[in-house]
Amino acid sequence: MRGDDLVGDGDLAAAVWPSVPEGALVLVPVGSTEQHGPHLPLSTDSVIARAVAEGAAEALTGTPVGPPLVAPVIAYGASGEHAGFPGTVSIGRAALHAVIVETARSLALWAGRVVFVNGHGGNVPTLDAAVGRLRSEGHDAVWTGCGVPDGDAHAGRTETSAMLHVAPRLVRPFASVAGDPRPLAELMPDLVARGVRAVSPSGVLGDPAGASAEQGRAIMASMVASVADRIGVGRADARGRLLVRDDTAGTGETGDAVGPTA
Repeated sequence: MRGDDLVGDGDLAAAVWPSVPEGALVLVPVGSTEQHGPHLPLSTDSVIARAVAEGAAEALTGTPVGPPLVAPVIAYGASGEHAGFPGTVSIGRAALHAVIVETARSLALWAGRVVFVNGHGGNVPTLDAAVGRLRSEGHDAVWTGCGVPDGDAHAGRTETSAMLHVAPRLVRPFASVAGDPRPLAELMPDLVARGVRAVSPSGVLGDPAGASAEQGRAIMASMVASVADRIGVGRADARGRLLVRDDTAGTGETGDAVGPTA
């Protein structure tokens, strides 16, 4: 296959350098490697962030801002709240900050706008700080989350449905899997003080019961449409969070992740 064909598919990693256009819009998925209960893989946030970025790139092809390129996913994030579970790999906020900043600085040598597409709620403070710094340096960098309204917190019905649609072979049985179902606002003090394992020994915040690929298809379509629309509108707040089309107040609400701690 020719390099031009590969770039046409939007996969930066598969491209050859002569076929990479100057000034391209580049989407950089940002995920994590962290526990997602006994039924979802450690790569869940990364898989979903990559799928949303690819879907948004496809939706933006043929528009004034397209066609975008999708960079390899940043697969390690700030996941300290999940450190009590084997398999979790967290690089912490300082290291993630450096990775985001240096990634955008490098891309700026040939790319145009850089959009970080985030799939893990624990990355949000770092994205705010890092992208805010990049913008203060004059870089055209922004970020947005992969959120859905009323999504549960972590490894529950929302993420399980999304994974059943995107990567069903990676989903283990979940009929008897359940976690702490309390609202995130009620859970947050315990999560901050003691971590996820102390709150939910299974690692699940919510309940995946009833999850389905059909629901996942709708969830993914909603996330892709939201991210593509934000990128198309192109407005961001001072932290670099892309704004929704009707956000006249400039609040920067993004739906930071699949779930608030996902």
